[in-house]
Amino acid sequence: MATSAASRETASLADFLQILRLRKALIVLILALVVVTALAVTAFLPRWYLATTKVRVEKPEGEVKLFQAQSSNSYDPYFLQDQFKIMQSEKILYPVIERLSLNAKLAPLLGATTALPPAVTYRYLVDKMLRIESQRSSSLIEINIFGQDPQLAADVANEIARTYSLDRITLATSDQSEGLTHLSKELVNQEQAVMRQRDAVEKLRKDLNISGVDLNARYSDMEIETLRQMQNTLIALSVDAIGRKTRWERFKSIAPEERISLVNSELIPDQNIQNLLQAYLMADQKVTQLKPRLGEAHPDLVSAVEGRAKIKEQLDVQLRGYESALEIAYKESDARVAELKNQLAQAKVDQILSARERMRPFEEAAQKLDDEQRLLTTLKLTLRQREIDFKVPKKTIEILNTAEPARFPSRPNWVLNLTFAFLFGGVFAVGVAVLLEYFDTSFRNVADVETRLRLPVLGVIPFTRDPLGRAGDDPSELEPYRVLHTNLNLALKPSDPHAMVIFSAGPGEGKSTTLHRLSCLMGTSGERVVLIDSDLRRPTQHRLAGCSKDPGLSELLLGQKTLDEVVQKNVSPGLDFIASGGVSGFTLSLIYGNRLREIIAALKGRYDKIIFDSPPIIGVSDASVLVSAVDGAVLLIQHRRNAQSMVLRAQQIVESLKTPLIGVVLNQVPANAGGDYGYYTNNYAYYSDASGAKARRSSEKEGPSSKVGSDRKDRLVLREPDK
Repeated sequence: MATSAASRETASLADFLQILRLRKALIVLILALVVVTALAVTAFLPRWYLATTKVRVEKPEGEVKLFQAQSSNSYDPYFLQDQFKIMQSEKILYPVIERLSLNAKLAPLLGATTALPPAVTYRYLVDKMLRIESQRSSSLIEINIFGQDPQLAADVANEIARTYSLDRITLATSDQSEGLTHLSKELVNQEQAVMRQRDAVEKLRKDLNISGVDLNARYSDMEIETLRQMQNTLIALSVDAIGRKTRWERFKSIAPEERISLVNSELIPDQNIQNLLQAYLMADQKVTQLKPRLGEAHPDLVSAVEGRAKIKEQLDVQLRGYESALEIAYKESDARVAELKNQLAQAKVDQILSARERMRPFEEAAQKLDDEQRLLTTLKLTLRQREIDFKVPKKTIEILNTAEPARFPSRPNWVLNLTFAFLFGGVFAVGVAVLLEYFDTSFRNVADVETRLRLPVLGVIPFTRDPLGRAGDDPSELEPYRVLHTNLNLALKPSDPHAMVIFSAGPGEGKSTTLHRLSCLMGTSGERVVLIDSDLRRPTQHRLAGCSKDPGLSELLLGQKTLDEVVQKNVSPGLDFIASGGVSGFTLSLIYGNRLREIIAALKGRYDKIIFDSPPIIGVSDASVLVSAVDGAVLLIQHRRNAQSMVLRAQQIVESLKTPLIGVVLNQVPANAGGDYGYYTNNYAYYSDASGAKARRSSEKEGPSSKVGSDRKDRLVLREPDK
């Protein structure tokens, strides 16, 4: 079983290779047409030049904190995808379009006579020119610009990188800028409060006639120390309340749809919100991937959109809750400050009622001045620290190179187009060849002929560019006709003259040239042969033999000439010839059937073989009349010319006339036809020119009898392939 399967696979591969050999001219032609077409199309395509700028982008980690270890940046694919979208957004590209005047420069490319609208220019820039790429596990982003003007492509790439860099820096410093502005305002207010309090202290000093009092002196009175502690606590709580109020007001002022961009571990340290953001980014990525491939109503896309909406709703709820938490924290801190102020005021009232009532107002004013000065100092230190942090360079983006005008176009790619043309052309050509072979209904091998027609194959005539053999009598070219002659003699009754016709189903199958060479070979082998050109409509034998066309068969049938007058003697050794005749419009109808039989009977007394060259049997009535008058018929089939149904129809016509079909001759079989054709065509080449010349010289010395003996020996040798 395994051996059988392997043989079938080998046979299938051999058949495929055989198809390629048979159709190699067609394959080469189709491949050449595809390649030439690809070359022509590539030559006429517009030239696109590529300009590339590389930038390194890092995910921001919040504010830069001095004297603290900074966390290292890690690869975040969601962050890079967001940057891709930002680079292609209107926020980045519209300024680029305006600075480079792309509305006017790109108008000729779109066939416009005036400047394009910004929206049209933006779409053309995104769809046709801009390609953003990034290698996996890398923070490097390539900004690729394709343009028909290399200088313009380089300018656009550089301008996009510069605009994006400025936008990133602005985004990274915007939060700190707002914080610094708010602290500066608070510092100015605090300086004014200190000045007012100092004026109040000096007024009390003057009113109470107090001089030389050390405002920084420490009193041992426990009440005064308690007041100082409460005042210090109040200052700390006030600073904390200011910070909480600032964070709440800033977060509240941000639009809800923009709050999602603030979610990171520094601004919003809520793990639930961080997890919801990651889930939302993954859902958004899934929708982005499905939308180009699926329709709007596709269940998978609808489900993905609904899932993203649910996650977005949950994220919005969490952010609103975070805002509420900020507000509650601020209000709690503010309430603690108010309560502490009340307690401090009450303590001061109690202290005023003490024995030191006279000094109490001054001391309180002095203490308040001290508190205001300490608060002012704290604000100055905080503002200075923030200013130093703000001046620290931001390393979230870096432009690595400047795009230069390309010297050579990147599109069209000649190597890629030609490679694709060769691959596609080869596959297409092989496919066409296999398809033609699949739909080819002609006979493909000798076994197929013998199986379908149930007739023996008498000979296989190889393809030759000189079917008449004018170049010389090469033995390898004569062997097919010797085989045919031998098989005919074996198929016919010996020592009896025979009249036979060689016919074909259609015209142009090489019947006349094959018959001419076969007749000449029969004559040189010692037989008496007469060749009759009975193709009265398109005669060719007189040209092949180099004889006159008339008088001939038509005059003989009409009784205008006698048999001796139309026979042309010794046109070739042992071969006589009767031409078709010169009667215009003459056809071989049924009324000449008996006359034709009489002529054949007369010729049998003179010749061993009477051979008729017949017109095609399908479509011409002459062939049927001729076949009905002879002793036997031989069907000639040209390799891969006519369909099997046509050949079968020709066989049916002959069989209906009750004329024996002797066999089949396959003509013009290519040397690479393969299959069982190769048994014939390869073995013909066994006889070299040297051996053929030697055989001819020996046969000339020994005479006709030796030729017959040699011919019989050749018959035995040449019959071996049939076995």
